[in-house]
Amino acid sequence: MEKTAQQSELMLLTVLLKHDQSKNLEDIQSHMKKVGWWDRFPVEGTRVVSWTVAMGLGQIVTLELPPSLLPLVNVELERSAWGVFRTECYPTYDFVPVRERIRERVKNGGQ
Repeated sequence: MEKTAQQSELMLLTVLLKHDQSKNLEDIQSHMKKVGWWDRFPVEGTRVVSWTVAMGLGQIVTLELPPSLLPLVNVELERSAWGVFRTECYPTYDFVPVRERIRERVKNGGQ
């Protein structure tokens, strides 16, 4: 499937929300409620591609967004995630189409 011009102007951002293990679930949920986490994140204009819980690690959120919203996502993480999560952010991309091209090339004798 080809991307439209509008889709090609979007990026993926994978956010690791690592649990602060010095806090229990009640403390975490209380903080998230106090800062309005569920209303504030993800920010308007972004789309949640996936949101996974990894036991012992925390949550892994992949967002699709225009690059212009990256500073807003950053500020919102600082504003509402810090205090219960350590955050790591990684610009990412969908490797499936690339993998398929490589697979086809190798199948046809290339590298």
